Amino acid sequence: RIVKRYGVWASLVKCRLETGRTHQVRVHMTHLGYPLVGDTLYGRATKARIKGLPDDVVEAMRNFPRQALHARLLAFKHPESGERMSFETELPSDMKNLIHILENI
Repeated sequence: RIVKRYGVWASLVKCRLETGRTHQVRVHMTHLGYPLVGDTLYGRATKARIKGLPDDVVEAMRNFPRQALHARLLAFKHPESGERMSFETELPSDMKNLIHILENI
């Protein structure tokens, strides 16, 4: 689901994945029209999306050091004990900073 749109250039998307490895997520998001910022392999379509953006925003998107992909919650059943395990974490500071930059478009 789209949480927030930043013009036609970017969107903050929330997904619930049942399974999937990083490459699968990246390929599917690109196929759906939401390439990840910082994804130099599958996110090449991002280049077309940044046309018309202020230079500082273009620089932030081009220089983002990794894929802008974050798992807020990981949960699974332990393979030996069968216990349900769950791990939660906040959005990393580099992604918070990117969102802050996009908020000011």
